[in-house]
Amino acid sequence: MPEGDTVFRAARLLDRSLSGQVLAVGDLRVPQHATADLAGSRVVATVSRGKHLLTRVVDAEGAALTLHTHLKMEGAWRVYADGQRWRRPAHQARAVLAVAGRTAVGFSLGVVDLLPTSAEDDVVGHLGPDLLGPGWGPEEAGSAVRRLLREPDRPVAHALLDQRNLAGIGNMYAAELCFVTGTHPLTPVGRVRDLPRMVAVAHRMLDVNKERATQATTGDLREPRWVYARERRPCRRCGSRVEVAMTGEPGRERATYWCPRCQPRP
Repeated sequence: MPEGDTVFRAARLLDRSLSGQVLAVGDLRVPQHATADLAGSRVVATVSRGKHLLTRVVDAEGAALTLHTHLKMEGAWRVYADGQRWRRPAHQARAVLAVAGRTAVGFSLGVVDLLPTSAEDDVVGHLGPDLLGPGWGPEEAGSAVRRLLREPDRPVAHALLDQRNLAGIGNMYAAELCFVTGTHPLTPVGRVRDLPRMVAVAHRMLDVNKERATQATTGDLREPRWVYARERRPCRRCGSRVEVAMTGEPGRERATYWCPRCQPRP
């Protein structure tokens, strides 16, 4: 599933491509909105909230609406110039938004919903502080720490993935954060040595990577990961073999990566 910085870049792409313009095409190719037509609507903005995308429009009757989308595992937004061939099959298109000169296509989107802009909290109000939100600061960081500590016995890697605690972290960043802070991913949240530092590192990681397509947590784009997806390979720091295990609630297991030497079990 895409991480928060990937979604941030998707929001910026849509915002730069569509905002301030009137939609010539506004098709939502999902059953619940098959009859909706956003053509004639003026695009106000697209913003990200954690892993959610909110495209705000004002329709021809003056109603403020929000197109809420989520990439889930396979989704992506792409923008094409007029006449440019789509690089994914048309049958995967779930939303098509065209303005003069370009078309934004949402492929294989996991969520496509249309709602009044005033009701956005119905779909994103449950989220914790957004690591890439414009208001991120000490207050938001403190709120994230408090939310994480609500379940002190929960493994920290699982708590980091819970978007109700803080929004934007996926499996890759959870693994890399635990490595960088020397924390075994199954350490109970309440026993993490310096949780505020972990939250601060999470913000720095996403903030740096939001400006580039290649995500790197090591500082080296040629070798961008410490442990994520490197099972059975040597740890870049100590040479021990990186380990992996499926952890989490039944039916929601995730691959969890760690170095047994750099991240000893609690």
